[in-house]
Amino acid sequence: MASSGKSSSESNSEAEITLGLLSVVEQNSAHTQRLIAHELGVALGLANAYLKRCIKKGWIKVNEAPANRYAYYLTPTGFAEKSRLTADYLSSSFNFFRGARNQCAALFEECQNSGWNRIALIGATDLAEIATLCAKDFELELIGIIDPKLQQSDYAGVPLAGKLKDLGAVSAVIITELKEAQLAFDTLVELLPRERVLTPPLLKVSRNKPQLVE
Repeated sequence: MASSGKSSSESNSEAEITLGLLSVVEQNSAHTQRLIAHELGVALGLANAYLKRCIKKGWIKVNEAPANRYAYYLTPTGFAEKSRLTADYLSSSFNFFRGARNQCAALFEECQNSGWNRIALIGATDLAEIATLCAKDFELELIGIIDPKLQQSDYAGVPLAGKLKDLGAVSAVIITELKEAQLAFDTLVELLPRERVLTPPLLKVSRNKPQLVE
């Protein structure tokens, strides 16, 4: 009996293209459909189909620009969907560990070169666990992991705290939260200099406030 549902690989591919589309639009609203297709590495017709789907779902809004061009913007619901897809994609990606390890190592190297020796992680997740392994290769102190959702004393052998101030002096933080990485970043830049709130590229965090439209 034939199944009417989509295969897991098809669903993953759709989610990956949708995530890529939302990310491209967030980064540059002036992209043409042809440039969007090029960024995603898909045919123009496929990019157009996904763009229409995202507009229909209310994730992207289109405004007419001069010279018969169009500008595409993420809506708040589109931004939320991008965050959800990012977390889902990272959790299921076969390349997650390798990419995460390399990116965390690069961030720790940045901290070491900058003289930031007391580092905290934000979010007790698989990414935080990978980061704790990387930290051992650098001359710095991983002083704790911030995660108010967990009621335990440590995670992956690192002290766990509910608030940043509970750890005392902190030189810099690395976002390891998967589901609410953007919210964590936006909150922390109100407490610390922006350059000391570090984010692995795989989280797709917008380091500048994204331009959203209702």
